[in-house]
Amino acid sequence: MTILESSVTDTVFAALRPRLFAIAYRMLGTRADAEDVVQDAWLRWHGSEQAAVQSPEAWLVTTATRLAIDRLRSRQTEREAYIGWWLPEPLVELDDQTPERAAELASDVSVAMLWVLERLAPEERAAFLMRQVFDQDYADLAATLGKSEAACRQLVHRAQERVRQEQPRFVVSRDVHREVLTGFMQAAASGDRAAMKTFLAGDVQFVSDGGGKVPSFGRILRGAARIAGLYWWVQAQYPGAVTYRMARINGEPGLLRYVDGVIESAQSFIVDDGRIVAVYVVRNPDKLAGIGALA
Repeated sequence: MTILESSVTDTVFAALRPRLFAIAYRMLGTRADAEDVVQDAWLRWHGSEQAAVQSPEAWLVTTATRLAIDRLRSRQTEREAYIGWWLPEPLVELDDQTPERAAELASDVSVAMLWVLERLAPEERAAFLMRQVFDQDYADLAATLGKSEAACRQLVHRAQERVRQEQPRFVVSRDVHREVLTGFMQAAASGDRAAMKTFLAGDVQFVSDGGGKVPSFGRILRGAARIAGLYWWVQAQYPGAVTYRMARINGEPGLLRYVDGVIESAQSFIVDDGRIVAVYVVRNPDKLAGIGALA
C-alpha cells in the first residue's frame, strides 16, 4: 500500500470510527470492549482488499457488528458468573455536549435502555440496534448477520416485543429531569430523609452494580423509605466526606458521588410525574476508572 493509499484508508476509517464505536458500545456496554472491537475492525480494514470493497461504510459496519456479536457471545459465561447485577459502564460528560447531541444519545444509549437490551440474545440485540437505532434496511441487516431477511424480521420482532415490555415508558423534559434531580441531590447531600422521600415515587426501584469488587445489593430494592434510608446511611457513615456532582450519564442528567474526593458511584435516574421511579447505581471501580480524571 502506497503512502497516498494509506492516507485515504486512514481518512475513511477515521470518519466512520464514531459510528463503529456507537455500535460496539450499544452491543457490549463497556468502553474497553467497544474500543477493542473498533481496533479489530481497523486491523481487518487495513488487511483487506479495499479496491474490491464497494461500500467502505457497509463493510466496516458489518465487520464491527459481527465482531461485537462474537465478543458478546464469548462474554456470556463471564456475564453469567458476574456477581450481582450488571450495568453498563457509564459514559460521563460534564455538560459539554450540545442539548441536541445529548438528547440523541439519551434516546438509545441510556442506562435504562441498555439494562433492557442486556436481556436480549446477541443476535437479537444486534438486529434491534441495527434496525431501530441505526435504521438499516432488512437487506443490509441480512447481509450483516448472515441470515435471511425473514429471519432478521423475526429477530427484530422478538426484540421489539421484549423491549416494549421492559423499557421505561416515561418521557419527561430535560428541564424537569434536572429540576427533580437537583432537589434530590440537595436533600441527599444534607441527609434529609423526609425531603428525599418527596422526590421518590412510592414504588421506586434501586439497582446497584458492584461487580463483586465493592459491596452492592444482590436484589432490586424498592420503596421510597428504603431508598431514602440508603442515601441517609451514606451521609451518616461518612460525615462531611460525601459530595455530589451533576453530570450527563449516557446523555441524561445524573449524579456522580464522591467520598473523600474519590469517585464512589455514577448514578442514573428515571423520572416520571415529578418523581424518581428508578435509580441505577454503578459502583464497580473498574467501570468508574475513567471518571475520576474527567471530573
